[in-house]
Amino acid sequence: MMKRPDDERFPDKFGRSVRALSDYMGLGLQIAASFAFFVFLGYWADTKLGTSPFLLLAGVVVGMVGMALILMKVVRSANKKQ
Repeated sequence: MMKRPDDERFPDKFGRSVRALSDYMGLGLQIAASFAFFVFLGYWADTKLGTSPFLLLAGVVVGMVGMALILMKVVRSANKKQ
């Protein structure tokens, strides 16, 4: 079977695209998971302790701080690479 010139370049470009996409997908998953964890933890604690909605709101705040810390870490590492 005869190879076209683009056949050799495509896997490399495709590989780089997939690697870049996986970094961002991993980042999105990490942010969503950290936020959801603290929100659900606050909700669970509210149901057990009867303090609704205070611990849920505390979980939202802690989740948002966690998201900000993750984003700051990513921005710092991106700045170091440049």
